Amino acid sequence: MKIKYSFLFAILLFLAWPPIGINAFIFIAFVPAFYLVDACFQKETRETKRKSGNALFYYTYLGFAIFNLASSYWIWNASAVGMIIAVLLNAFLMTLPFIFYKKLLQITSQKTALIAFVAAWVSMEYFHMHWDLSWPWFTLGNAFASSSTWVQWYEYTGVFGGSIWVLAVNAMLYLALQQVEWKNKNLKVFAPALLLIIIPIIVSKIIYSNYTEQINPCHVVVVQPNIDPYNEKFSASSENEQMQKLLQLSAASAKKNTEFIIWPETALASTIAEEQLANDPKIIQAKDFLSAYKNAVLITGASTYLTYASAQTTTARAFSNGQCCYDIFNTALLIENGSAIQKYHKSKLVAGVEQMPYPKLLKFLEPFALKLGGSFGSLGTQKTPSVLYNSAGIGAATVICYESVYGEHCANFVKQGAQFIAIITNDGWWGNTDGHKQHAIYAKLRAIENRRSIARSANTGISSFIDQRGDVIQASKWWEATSLAAAINLNEEITYYTDHGDYLAHWMIALFVFMLLHLVYFKFIVNKK
Repeated sequence: MKIKYSFLFAILLFLAWPPIGINAFIFIAFVPAFYLVDACFQKETRETKRKSGNALFYYTYLGFAIFNLASSYWIWNASAVGMIIAVLLNAFLMTLPFIFYKKLLQITSQKTALIAFVAAWVSMEYFHMHWDLSWPWFTLGNAFASSSTWVQWYEYTGVFGGSIWVLAVNAMLYLALQQVEWKNKNLKVFAPALLLIIIPIIVSKIIYSNYTEQINPCHVVVVQPNIDPYNEKFSASSENEQMQKLLQLSAASAKKNTEFIIWPETALASTIAEEQLANDPKIIQAKDFLSAYKNAVLITGASTYLTYASAQTTTARAFSNGQCCYDIFNTALLIENGSAIQKYHKSKLVAGVEQMPYPKLLKFLEPFALKLGGSFGSLGTQKTPSVLYNSAGIGAATVICYESVYGEHCANFVKQGAQFIAIITNDGWWGNTDGHKQHAIYAKLRAIENRRSIARSANTGISSFIDQRGDVIQASKWWEATSLAAAINLNEEITYYTDHGDYLAHWMIALFVFMLLHLVYFKFIVNKK
């Protein structure tokens, strides 16, 4: 029976997740996991206590490993080792709140333990968003990207509001199932849980229906060059051909009133010295192209490096001759007709591929970084996001690839004055799998949280325009060389979430710490007495 619970909650989570996205299943997905806790400890004695604890860990871990594997198998296309680590580590972290819940059941009421479980889970999600092995892909609130009209209130709560909603409904349904009298058809106990599902959806639908964008158009072109990242993109022999392709696709959609042309992540593939940006042949070509579009600027991804006289950062590396030092960056550049070139360095790096986690502790693992699809050492970053502005003062939040999964990070751009969000990415690493679909659909949540239009340029995958309600108004197909153009509305208003960030997670962390201290006090002080 225990293994059936494992498979059941894994399957329900998988069916609820994008791109399948049958979100109704997520409201019952954790109920089998709560019953699994009961099954493991139903007949517990002093002698069987350790075995019961082990069983809970193994069966819960199995269920979450199945879910993670089914929903992120596509990482294998980029890195087999990376996928295995992501699945095993994510499943482990998802198991920990259930261990905490089980421990609390021994010292407090079931309702209190369930509230603490919600706090522990959200604390785990927040922690997973901020450490060096960060992988917040499966934050529960992300599941509603496939039903964005259900969560228009994310402009107040962000995705952690969705996580709390999911867990609260599951806990209430689990308690109701324990109280229901099926023979007497006494089903009133389900009413609170059903209302908790229905009311937020109704509120969201009302917000959606009443939200109207202010007419403040900005003509934007996004380019999808569809260059194979494995066999073509980083080949020096095809660099000129790639540049010509980008220029031709841009010209196909650009107009005299175009204000932004957006190319994908690392569109300029060869590494450029930041001291020599203005003299780089590709950038000179881009400026020549822009001379025909007087109102336009180009935002493009690039690989850049910055040299230092001495090691100034923890990521600085020595040149081949042993002399100091330089940092490599995954960079967004804003190029205009004038001499100025603005830049933003990617801040949220992919562990193992772009970043060596905890470099002081794990420096001995650098030789294995290539096996994860990365390179020796870590890329450089900048501490705070910076907005890229055109000459008219329109600010773009230029979010590079993986950064678009971080709600508060994107909100920090908007807080600094960004009037729309430009996502530049290269989703070709994963092939035609669920990976690029999930990544594209998550962008809808960033639009809702900040009420900002989104222009998304992917090397291949899905390039798109998304309005401020999270609706996709135009999108490309997979493995298609194309460009899209749209007049998106700018916005300067700040939402509650943009202003306050992940405040709900902070509250949950405070509650979790309180309950953890309560558990420690009971175990080590009360029990001894």
